[in-house]
Amino acid sequence: MSLSPEKTDARPVPEGYVRLTIDGLEVDAPKGEILIRTCERLGIIVPRFCDHPLLDPAGACRQCLVEVEMGGRLMPKPQASCTMTVADGMVVKTQHTSPVADKAQQGVMEMLLINHPLDCPICDKGGECPLQNQAMSNGRTDSRFVDPKRTFPKPLPISTQVLLDRERCILCQRCTRFSEQIAGDPFIDLLERGADQQIGVAADKPFQSYFSGNTIQICPVGALTSAAYRFRARPFDLVSTPGVCEHCASGCEQRNDTRRGTVMRRLAGNDPEVNEEWTCDKGRFAFRYLTSKERIVRPMVRGADGRLAETSWTNGLRVAAEGLLAARSSGGIGVLPGGRLTVEDAYAYAKFARVAAHTNDIDFRARPHSGEELDFLAAHVVGTGPEILDYTRLEAAPAVLCVAFEPEEESPIVFLRLRKAARKHGQKVFHLGQWTTPAVRRTATSTGVASPAARDNLIRAVPGAEAAVLAELAETAPHVIEALTGGGVILVGERAAEVPGLYSAVAALAQRTGAAVGWVPRRAGDRGALEAGAVPTLLPGGRPVTDAAARAEIERAWGLAAGTIPATPGRDTDDILGAAAMGELAALVVGGVDPDDLADPAAARSALREAGFLVSIELHASAVTEVADVVLPVAPDAQRAGSYLNWEGRRREFGVALDASGVLPDCRVLDTLAVEMDVDLFTQTPAAAAGDLARLGRFAGTAPPGPAAQPARTRTPAYGQAVLATWRQLVDESSLAIDEPALAGTARPAQVRVNAATAERLGLTEGLLATVRTERGSITLPVAAADLPDGVVWLPANSAGSRVRVALGVGHGELVGVSAAGGAAGAADGNGDTA
Repeated sequence: MSLSPEKTDARPVPEGYVRLTIDGLEVDAPKGEILIRTCERLGIIVPRFCDHPLLDPAGACRQCLVEVEMGGRLMPKPQASCTMTVADGMVVKTQHTSPVADKAQQGVMEMLLINHPLDCPICDKGGECPLQNQAMSNGRTDSRFVDPKRTFPKPLPISTQVLLDRERCILCQRCTRFSEQIAGDPFIDLLERGADQQIGVAADKPFQSYFSGNTIQICPVGALTSAAYRFRARPFDLVSTPGVCEHCASGCEQRNDTRRGTVMRRLAGNDPEVNEEWTCDKGRFAFRYLTSKERIVRPMVRGADGRLAETSWTNGLRVAAEGLLAARSSGGIGVLPGGRLTVEDAYAYAKFARVAAHTNDIDFRARPHSGEELDFLAAHVVGTGPEILDYTRLEAAPAVLCVAFEPEEESPIVFLRLRKAARKHGQKVFHLGQWTTPAVRRTATSTGVASPAARDNLIRAVPGAEAAVLAELAETAPHVIEALTGGGVILVGERAAEVPGLYSAVAALAQRTGAAVGWVPRRAGDRGALEAGAVPTLLPGGRPVTDAAARAEIERAWGLAAGTIPATPGRDTDDILGAAAMGELAALVVGGVDPDDLADPAAARSALREAGFLVSIELHASAVTEVADVVLPVAPDAQRAGSYLNWEGRRREFGVALDASGVLPDCRVLDTLAVEMDVDLFTQTPAAAAGDLARLGRFAGTAPPGPAAQPARTRTPAYGQAVLATWRQLVDESSLAIDEPALAGTARPAQVRVNAATAERLGLTEGLLATVRTERGSITLPVAAADLPDGVVWLPANSAGSRVRVALGVGHGELVGVSAAGGAAGAADGNGDTA
């Protein structure tokens, strides 16, 4: 029997392609393409469960069987089209033209349904289930199976947020392949053999992954379900709205599914250029803040009795405007927008500062920062976009160096791209850091297990000495210089601002190697705020405040009199708060700023209390609203439209997912407040603000020079001391992750990490408690071993029991005392003290 067609195409086959026939249609396909992809390009849909375009082929479910002829001979049995690559002269018949393939597919479907429960009406996947759909399209109308179906106790908690119904599982292995190949967290696997085979986890290795929610989304049958969404709604009851994640600078596309005015779940959107089809668990699950009891929904004004009381918008804006007008004429106004803002809202803050407050005292950086950082951003980041460096170039780069940047913790999709490139293309991913973190391991190996490759990819530096180590790479690690030269990429994180000289060292290394530089801040709004001019040295579009032509251009565009915008750069965040504390500024306008994120939380809280007049524009009750004179509530992302600029500089637009009546975005609040102060910002809506910013364009002049070389800082620990290394973990005490206990249950444990030599010198024992202290306070946590440099101790910066800046008053690179606390590891309170 032959499946060959009678006619063939006389055209030559393009180089690198093969010609084959599928269901009587001739097609040219790239060599190495799997057959099921070629069918898709022809519009021929072959049913499948295990196949996923971003996972390696497995051939596990056998649902995609087709008839194949090679060299004029029919293969003896149907073949899995998801594992077979195309070949020249191949003839294929799918279920559409082959009774044999159709019968084989029906048989596989019948086998899959033998033990699968018929619980579609209560299954979370019901209504969007591939098994449900393909049982109708490619299955039999009746069942010959009459015996009792297999059952298991349910659900089995894979983690606090992923629950498994084992009887629904069809062993397609999508979840295990994602875990091993994409995330590098091989904690979920196939257990047992034969008819007893099932998905599970090792008892001593919980599925504590930052990406576990993706297994729920790609599960084709509803075996894996979300603890937060399980039995909450049916897919056909939901209204879906495209969105963008607000939790970091990755820029992930998402889908908000809402019901009756509430977000029920979030799913990863499909954007091949950015997040492909993945998102981290924080982006997927951390949305309960939308309905938190701490949400502020009405304006509040502090009365004569010293208490905040709800009031009308009219009165709240009037009181705020009167206070700010008085402050503008008596001492000046400082503006602190924070990093949660959309581009449009950040632009409104930047314009409000110059037009209504008559000042350059504005800074979005609600974290440790430096003047060196601003010089670096002005020279190397502002005005760039995805045409300079994007995910595609990042993935294609032969080598990437991460500096003061922990990708898995600070930008998870960047981490997934680095891991993919290392696994698929052999990309070298180097990390300038302190120890072999999970990100270091998983971007060096396919399994995430510690290996010599991971150790080789870590450029170890004592905290605070990273700049010196980077400057000496040519002598100490010439292979890194060689790898970066000619197409390499340097990714630098916002933590570089805590290390004097590090930004200038990055700039020098980039110039020497020709490597592209990418700045990856932790907050979603930081890149947009930079471009919008919400900094003391830059106007919108990257225009230097000190450039007379740039100021004149903005003044003309905004309809201001010449000389309105001050020619002198303004104060940064720390100096603004310091000036308010000293009475040099009469008022503050504060957006989403948490003083505990700043370099000195105690000093920041004191400055807020001492401020003459304080306007808080905020989403939730906070340390700022506690002392504010006027509180103006704003809308969260689900109730506003706008856009973020992700770390690439790519604009990520989103619309309104929930009813927005009664809530206002920051740009509208600021516009109305400015009107009360007798000026107009023309930012009544996000669209208006975006249009106003777009008309300004980018700075066309000469970019300012980069940061000047800075002397490296060194710390030498004395007896009983160590140098502190610290950064934030992805799942921590973030204000936008509140009211989500299932997500909090997967947080990585807070531990005091030291190497063996340092532990012996300080008298520490792994598993027992240790105390890290300064004059401000202390943190007590269990000890864990890590390959840190001698004399270095690591703590998570903002995790439960380890709020470093709040408890210790110091940060990365500072000296701390370390000693054994005595006793076994126990629970710790919010300040890190053992309960």
